[in-house]
Amino acid sequence: MRAVSSVTRACAIIGLVSQSPEPLRVSAIAKRLDIPRNTTYELVNTLCAEKCLELGAGSTVGLGFRLFEFGSAYAQSFDLIRESHQAARDVVRLCNETCHVARLEGREVVYLVKEEGNQVVRMSSVVGRRLPAHGTAVGKAMLANMPRNELIELLGRARLERLTANTITDLDELIRELDRTVARGYSADHEESTPGVRCVGAPVRDSSGRVVAALSISVPAARMGSRRERELGKLVVETTDDLSRRLGNLSRSSAAFGL
Repeated sequence: MRAVSSVTRACAIIGLVSQSPEPLRVSAIAKRLDIPRNTTYELVNTLCAEKCLELGAGSTVGLGFRLFEFGSAYAQSFDLIRESHQAARDVVRLCNETCHVARLEGREVVYLVKEEGNQVVRMSSVVGRRLPAHGTAVGKAMLANMPRNELIELLGRARLERLTANTITDLDELIRELDRTVARGYSADHEESTPGVRCVGAPVRDSSGRVVAALSISVPAARMGSRRERELGKLVVETTDDLSRRLGNLSRSSAAFGL
């Protein structure tokens, strides 16, 4: 299928603006995306006219309200997000810890839902934020369920980024950890994405049995001993079983792993 370069560039501009931690000028956007400056100005002006972008103070570029409308319409039509919010709230009610739901996009996870209890955990996760999948519990829960040849094709093309001192950056070691994940029924993040935070996660499946997301529970490392990890591992698997059933999947991971 032939791609339309102007549309590709417009999407790249929106993506860059959405991921940037600080406001960007048009000149910076042109430089980062290697697009001619005049072309970038034309694209930004068009996106502003369509309310997909907005010009702020100092001629910086921000996201426009129309993207919120698009996102809201998408969320309303997508059962996973709607059901995930309820599942995450149920988890917080039961354990008073932070709960995330994310999906896999290439080598990264994208956070869809975040619910916090009273015991707030300081993490780099924000709804819409991307993180390398291999360093997170949600990512490992999804990677563990991929055929190994697909996993190696996905992760073997570039180095595994180190997020903390505990991040697994060796592919063979990661595969062994994913095998352990399958054996115990849930994934574990032992301060591999955020120092001082441990997590457990499990996959969410749709009606066809395909893994479409993962749910995790995050706890300060000081409160996450082996017994607590086992308790929350049981909770996360039971929750993802229930969420998968809401999406039409009738299998039970908790039964398969004796949880």
